[in-house]
Parts: sequence; structure tokens; C-alpha cells
Amino acid sequence: MKAFRITAVILHLEAALVGSPLGALKAAAGCPAASELPEFLRTVKNPARRSLLVALERIERNTPASGWKPRAGARRLVDFIRRHGLGLGIISHHGRTAARTQIKSILGLRPSELDLVVAREDQLAAGPGAGGFRAACRRMGRRAAEVAVVSADPAVIERARAAGCLTIGCARTTGRASGAPSADFSSADARGIGRILRLGIPLSGGKLPNDLLDVVLGEVVAKDPSLIITPAVGEDIAAVDVGAEEVLVLKSDPITFATDAIGRYAVLVNANDIATAGATPRWLLTTLLFPVGSTASAVGRLVGELQQSCSAWGITLCGGHTEITPAVCRPVVCGMMAGTVRRRDLVDKRRMRPGDPVLLTKSVAVEGTAIIAREFGPRLKGLGLTAGEIEACREFLDHISIIPEAGIAARIRGTSAMHDVTEGGLATALVELSAAGGFGIRVRLEKIPIFPQTRKICRLLGVHPLGLIGSGSLLISCRPGSQRRIESALGRAGIRVACIGEVVASGPGVAATRNGRAARWPSFEVDEIARLFARGAER
Repeated sequence: MKAFRITAVILHLEAALVGSPLGALKAAAGCPAASELPEFLRTVKNPARRSLLVALERIERNTPASGWKPRAGARRLVDFIRRHGLGLGIISHHGRTAARTQIKSILGLRPSELDLVVAREDQLAAGPGAGGFRAACRRMGRRAAEVAVVSADPAVIERARAAGCLTIGCARTTGRASGAPSADFSSADARGIGRILRLGIPLSGGKLPNDLLDVVLGEVVAKDPSLIITPAVGEDIAAVDVGAEEVLVLKSDPITFATDAIGRYAVLVNANDIATAGATPRWLLTTLLFPVGSTASAVGRLVGELQQSCSAWGITLCGGHTEITPAVCRPVVCGMMAGTVRRRDLVDKRRMRPGDPVLLTKSVAVEGTAIIAREFGPRLKGLGLTAGEIEACREFLDHISIIPEAGIAARIRGTSAMHDVTEGGLATALVELSAAGGFGIRVRLEKIPIFPQTRKICRLLGVHPLGLIGSGSLLISCRPGSQRRIESALGRAGIRVACIGEVVASGPGVAATRNGRAARWPSFEVDEIARLFARGAER
């Protein structure tokens, strides 16, 4: 679903609201049926154009009332737009007098009740192409991206899209789709146009209304036969048959950082932890919190992204809860993931033992590098990074899953523990692994891999790569005799891995060396990405 926000609507009078004698006007002017009348008139030189305009006004003036007929649902559509507090403008290829007369007699509106009326004369004066719609949006005091243009005329749709407006193609006759394939949306009737517009109207606080929730749930595909109760309006739970499984593994994690791929993060961050137990991620429930003023289309877009990411990893999106609330200032996704594993294959960190080597896949701060490139691109460009370098870092997002390497390690006998590097980066992840396993870990700093792009970004922004959120890197401890087998299997799968230390007999904690000498292991009260966002907010 395309996410959009609507604060105003421009309706094409004769192509959306009323039947009119426009065909007779075109014939009288010699305008081809497929061309816009104002655009055609612009090609006619004076004094011939002036003569044509006089003739067209005469035809409009002499057209009987029966020549103008409201299209089905036209009044309801206008009432819907006004009831929801949207700005309303009308564009017409008829002259100013004829257009205003019909707006009043058929639609029951005085021109003063409208934010904008753009008649044939106004379009001729505005100039060709998209400029007329840009000017119309400025006159309404609206950003073009927040203005919906409704028309059945492909040429009007094309100009409106070029101006940056959202476009809705409507039917010329009941039941027949518009001939405007370039429109963002299309509908065969006024009721459908209203439903489309509603998806872009800013929402007030509270639960997502049921009719909009029903549309959003259309993005969810639940094919897993073990899912007994599927997502639906009125269903507050999901029911799963796990009779054939031995162990159910559960995980919950929120995604709160601003990101343009929050759905993908939510799926992978939760699935990664399930995979570290040697389990298969199976089912996801989500609580979606949106700030007041969000639109149903934005909700639908996020749900669609969640569904797409779940499908890519064989996970079933079971449902959850959606709410519009002043408690948040940007979208928040709280995920609850469940997975299954046979009891004998469960990877329990308490199996760690002194002497186990500690491996790290890929490199540190994979996730943090992607987030920074996506959220701070302009600042990085100002600091000297090229567009190519920034794009390469943005694509790190494609590598934040550790499901493949966790699956490989889990199948090799001798894997004693796995831990996903997340918030707080590698510095925090090793402390957590040590605490869960009950033994100390000694790390060799010079062995920790850091991608050159990550190192450069961190240097430019003054953040430490070891404290930067790092989904995409997996810590693996294993029996010494299994190390080579794990490294070989990961290598064959194209996954880089480095041995960065070993488990030691001391109590929980991390000790570091650099080239054989004792070194300080850094600690971070908050993730470096949170500190970076806080600094950005202060500027």
C-alpha cells in the first residue's frame, strides 16, 4: 500500500462530478477528443483563439439544464470531503460562468465555499504542463504531495502527477474503469473514491477504526496451516497448533528508532534472537503505535512491509494491535516472535565452557551503519561522503539477518552458545553473553572486524563502532574441536567469520587485550545511535 497524507482535494468537474456538453465544445473548437480543451486552445493563435472562446461561451450559455447531469454519488463525495475538513477545489474545462453556475445548481455549493475554482480561462493564463496544478496548490496553501486530484481524464492525471499531487482515476461511466493507468489509485464510483481518500486523512487518537483496520488487514497473508485463528477485525488473539513441536521459543522487542524500513527491522530483530536458540522463527504478533495525525495508508504501508518481510523468511504474521496515540511522536513497532525447535537441538547459553573460542560473523555495527546512512544522509554528504558511499551503507540493511548463520551453526555439534549483537553494540553483547553463560570472555581487540565504511562514518560523526547497534552480527561460542567446521561451513555460505576471543574460567565479565597487552573494554550507558539521535535533536 502506498502511504499518503491528504489535506485537500481537487475534483475535475466534468470528469468526476457532472455530465456536461464538453464533447460539443471540443467538436465546435476542432479539438481532438483525446486532447484537453485548454491545452488545445493554447495552440490556437489570436485573434482566432478569442473568436473560439466567444463561440464556446455562447454554446455553454445556450445549453439547456438537461445538458448538465450530476454523476452518481457526486453530492455525497463533496459532502464527504467537506465533512472531514479537507480543502476543496474544483477544476473545469468549461468557462468561469458556466462552471460556477453548475457548481451551485448541481452541487449546491457557492464558489465562496470552495478553496479554489480553476476554470478554462484560469488554465489558459496559468501556462502549460504541471505549472497550473502547482499554482493551484499554492493558492490553496497546501503542499502538492498532500493534494489529491480526482479525474477521469488521462491528460489531467498526467499533469497532476507531474506536479507532485496524488492522483485518483475515476470512471467516466458507472462500472467502467478510467482510462488513466498512470493514476496512483483508481475507482469506479464516488464511494470508492471516498474510501481511497479516507486512507490518507490524518487520524485522531484511539484504536484504528474497524473499517480501516479491515483494509489494512488485507495486506496480511496467513497461509501457515498451524495458525487456527487468523488476523481479523474483532479477533484479539491468535491461536496456533504446536502439537507437533517440542519447544516453543518466545521473543519480544520494540523498534523505536526512526527509520524508513521499520517493518523489516521489526521482523529481523525479533527473528534473529529466535534463531540464536537454534529455533525456527514461525509466528509474529505486533503492536503498532502511530502518532496522532498519521493516516490509514501509512498504517497499511507498514503492515505491508511487515507482511513482505515475514514472507521472505517463512514467518506468519498473526496479527496484534494498532493504535493512534499522542504517547509517541513517530511510529513504534513492538514485536512478539515465536519459534519452535526440537528439545535436543535447543542452544542454551549455559552450555558455554572455558576454552570455547568466540566467533563473530560479518562485522560490527552492520545495523547501525545502515540506520545512520538512511537517517543522516545529508549530514554525511556534508561531511564529505559520496552519494555512492552513502548508498552502499544504506544497503547494509540487507545484511542484518543472522538467521542463515545461526541455522548453520545450530546444525553443527559442538556449538555451545549464540547471541545476536543488538542495542549497545558488540561491547554490550559480549557482556550479555558472558552473563548468560556464567563465564568470563577474553577479547582480542585487533581481531574484531570493522567494515571500512563503518569506520569512516563513525570517525566523521564521533561515535564508537563497538557501542553502535549491530544486528547482523552473530556471536558464536563452540567447543575447540568444532571451530574449524563452523568456520568452513559459514565460508561456503559466503558468510565472513572471525575468531575474536575465548571463554575463560573467571566469573562473568569481559577482559580485553590488544596485540597481547591488556586493554580497556569499553562500556556504553546508551547505544551510540541513541546518542547520535539525541545530538541531532539538540541541533
